[in-house]
Amino acid sequence: MIGEILPPAVVSVATTDDVAAPDLFPEEAALVEKAVPKRVREFGTTRHCARSALAQLGVARAPILRDQRGAPGWPAGTVGSMTHCDGFRAAAVARKSDIVTLGIDAEPHARIPEGVLETITVGDEPAMIGKLVHTRPEVHWDRLLFSAKESVYKAWYPITGRWLDFTEAEFDIDPANGGFTARLLVPGPELPGHGTLKGFTGRWAVRDGVIMTSVVLAALR
Repeated sequence: MIGEILPPAVVSVATTDDVAAPDLFPEEAALVEKAVPKRVREFGTTRHCARSALAQLGVARAPILRDQRGAPGWPAGTVGSMTHCDGFRAAAVARKSDIVTLGIDAEPHARIPEGVLETITVGDEPAMIGKLVHTRPEVHWDRLLFSAKESVYKAWYPITGRWLDFTEAEFDIDPANGGFTARLLVPGPELPGHGTLKGFTGRWAVRDGVIMTSVVLAALR
């Protein structure tokens, strides 16, 4: 399902059911040994999706651990992203030779909690959300914006090693073509072929009660 908002160079695997026995590496199991069963299932199933996707790239099974901010560590020569929400788990991976970085996010298609929108928006975003709610009320645009910002952070962090606050990029959502843009409000990194990164473009879709967003920065050759 999430593959429809990803380019051909990215391999994705998604599921709506948790894997009963995800066959975690000991190092991975240690990361969730004190977690509640729901968290263990999410953790195991997303890694099962990730390894299934990596196998399609010909990458051997290996632990997918995490750094101090919780970001996954991908096998050498690959990039990837994982996401989960109630009833949906997914992973997307690609070769570094094709893709510089990527981020995916899935959220329940429902309003975000009261007061959250005010903390994540900047600039013209509140007015944009208000207009979208008026013209396309069937979509929970506040949650979609939240998801898009999550995807941008997941693409930003691996190439910078730095936090990106919700208010450090301003978004514009295209309701007609399922796209969005994010203009960075902080200095971006210098990337080969890209120069100074000014922002990201992404895609979104709503399917079966789930909002999905993706950000992919292709390598330039």
